[in-house]
Amino acid sequence: MANSKQARKRARQSDGRNALRSAQRSRVRSAIKSVRKAIGGGDAPAAQAALRAATRVIDSMADKQVVHKNNAARNKSRLAAAIKAMA
Repeated sequence: MANSKQARKRARQSDGRNALRSAQRSRVRSAIKSVRKAIGGGDAPAAQAALRAATRVIDSMADKQVVHKNNAARNKSRLAAAIKAMA
């Protein structure tokens, strides 16, 4: 347990930040899953639309440093390659 006033405040801030970033990471994972689901369904136009939406979410979280920029680039690249392979 934090003993000083400053340490208690830092613990509160850390808890709030962790909750926010957990939700943001969840948004990224959900966006990726939605693209994979569309790819699995074999619907190319739906997969393209899901990829566009997921790209916005992934880039936004990479800009906020919730996920690493290389992680974001890797995910986008793999999803795009999977959609391209459908054709």
